[in-house]
Amino acid sequence: MFFKNFRIVIFVSALFFAALIVLSSQIRQEAGAGFAKKLVLEAAAPLHNALTASIRTIGDAWNRYVYLVNLQEENRRLRRTIDELNSDLVRFREDHLEADRLRQNLALERHYDFKFVAAYVIGREQAALSKTIMINKGSAHGLKTGMPVVASPGLIGRLTDVSWHAAKVLLIIDESSNVDVLVQRTRVQSILRGAGPRSCLLKYVSKIHDVKEGDLVITSGMSNVFPKGILIGVVSGVDRQDVGLFANVRVSPFADFSKLEEVMIIVDETADGGKTKAKGK
Repeated sequence: MFFKNFRIVIFVSALFFAALIVLSSQIRQEAGAGFAKKLVLEAAAPLHNALTASIRTIGDAWNRYVYLVNLQEENRRLRRTIDELNSDLVRFREDHLEADRLRQNLALERHYDFKFVAAYVIGREQAALSKTIMINKGSAHGLKTGMPVVASPGLIGRLTDVSWHAAKVLLIIDESSNVDVLVQRTRVQSILRGAGPRSCLLKYVSKIHDVKEGDLVITSGMSNVFPKGILIGVVSGVDRQDVGLFANVRVSPFADFSKLEEVMIIVDETADGGKTKAKGK
């Protein structure tokens, strides 16, 4: 069975060795050298071709393997480069957005004659009965309890607790927050009370007072906490149908409290320490 399966290989091998023996003997004999060399070449040619083809196949396979290995390494390098570029893009975009927010907040300094301290929001509490945020500045930076806190374009709250390097801000949408305000168009005075995640109410507005949807609401300056003329929000609805003397007036603050990242604290109502109101007011 063995000889049957490999008879061609055995025959070719025997022929090759025979040719080698004949070639060796013919080296010593010049007579008939041409015929013997032809015979050897004829017998060796198929083996040479097969060997060359095998070597070429192995070489091609190796080259393809090396190419694929290099291609995989190049793909890994490109993926790392893409990841780094995406990371840089995200960082640049964040820097750009932060610069825009800071630019908007710094515009408050040009609009108001106030001295500000900038701070980052480092925490927030949005429970049912409490709407506060934490900032990364405190008494070491000149902050004190009661100082107003703004974010473009207007008021967001006041400081209630201050430590050395952190402080808590009570937002104007907190139900325990009360701010003396007035309707800019008609100068109707009222108290702004927090009423939920994105809403406030004006208290003690008589039904006969001229207040309508779209009116701007600003601080009145009647208390010692909030300077006069700081923007707060816009009247979003007026209901005079309820029983009683006062209308139900809803106010939508300008600030988006769910997106606060940087704030400005008014540490002095004027840059030179005096008392003044907003520029142009």
